[in-house]
Amino acid sequence: MTTANKITIFRIVLIPVFLVLAYTGHLYWALAAYLLACLSDFADGYIARHYDQITDFGKFMDPLADKMLVLAAMCFFVEKGFMPGWAVAVVLFREFAVSGLRLIAVEQQRVIAAAWSGKVKTAVTMVGLGAMLLWCRYPLVNGIVTGLIVATTVYSGAEYFIKNKDVFKDVK
Repeated sequence: MTTANKITIFRIVLIPVFLVLAYTGHLYWALAAYLLACLSDFADGYIARHYDQITDFGKFMDPLADKMLVLAAMCFFVEKGFMPGWAVAVVLFREFAVSGLRLIAVEQQRVIAAAWSGKVKTAVTMVGLGAMLLWCRYPLVNGIVTGLIVATTVYSGAEYFIKNKDVFKDVK
């Protein structure tokens, strides 16, 4: 197992730690676990690319770990009343839609690489949720973060479909 893959697994292990800390009211410790998980995303990507540790496991698990982390945080905020449930639904819809697009492309021996807007969406989401952990008691912060997450999510999802619309021309 590569170092990059071990870091990805570490990120997944941090998710329940983050949730336990958040639900028990230790928001600063939850923020620390969350930030460590977010930073590990950048670390494993850097290590994988720069030390030739790109693996099929990493290609699958790294983005999945990101989604698990941000969706866990979003569900926490929804349950606590700091974020509307429809925002999580938008994020889930985009993730399922882009995954479906990629599956159709794979059947055509095509790979749809991560778009720059997808990377921006991930960064905005991770930073925004971290800010909410600090300032979730302020409705303005929650509204701004939710708006930014939804806007970058919708934009990046639309970009994937617009740039890859030709994937559907031969679908039966």
